[in-house]
Amino acid sequence: MSFITSPALAETGYVVLAPHTSPIDPAEWLDLDYVGWRSSGVTRFAPLASYAGDIECNGFWNHTPPRTDKDGVWIASQTEKAPTLTRLAQEPGANVGRCRVIELQPNSYADAIYNLHQDDNNRLNEDGTGWVVRSFVNLTEDTESMLILREDRFDPATELRLALPAGTRMIVDTQRFWHAVWHRGATPRYSLITSLTSGPELDAYISAQHGDPHAESVTLDPALVEEAQVELHRRIEERRRAFEAQGIVMEPPVELY
Repeated sequence: MSFITSPALAETGYVVLAPHTSPIDPAEWLDLDYVGWRSSGVTRFAPLASYAGDIECNGFWNHTPPRTDKDGVWIASQTEKAPTLTRLAQEPGANVGRCRVIELQPNSYADAIYNLHQDDNNRLNEDGTGWVVRSFVNLTEDTESMLILREDRFDPATELRLALPAGTRMIVDTQRFWHAVWHRGATPRYSLITSLTSGPELDAYISAQHGDPHAESVTLDPALVEEAQVELHRRIEERRRAFEAQGIVMEPPVELY
């Protein structure tokens, strides 16, 4: 199939934008209504836009009628509490699908590697239309934390690690990458995540915000990386045996969020 994609993402699959430097009142994310939803660790989500304007996080394809991750309906009770976050999500001028704030509890590098997943943004997306990608705005000061991106889930040589100080903004093809966040803080991390449709509006926004497709990757001790790889395979095998004991054959490890 042929989709409209952003040239800025063609080479590396991501861009880091100029940071958002204006202060945002933490009440804009702390006072939102959250629901439980699994992602890269112990997480909750506060949706700002959903399939029909309800406070829920399900994929648009799981509703009736099903559709791809586009044309999200803004939730008035949430956006009224978070006007700045809503503006940030709408700033690119591209079509918005799901939009939500994630709350992530502290975890380990091994946890993050085990929880690497690919998003399913483009299920039901029609041929010839814009490819859906994700925008991230880090809301809390998580200078020691990092977004981990892997082209190959099991190959650390394909791993890129992007630092997450407050105000960091990125656009990532999260259906291309296996990804998760290693959150090294002592308190929860909060980030705004928005599904955006590729096209001229998104291209212009990336250009205006000086999108960098070659950001510096955080360096880690190779021994730590190797330990996490061993733990990844141990946990996968443990999970396989648990399912096997129940007579369940595990499917390929693709997580859909």
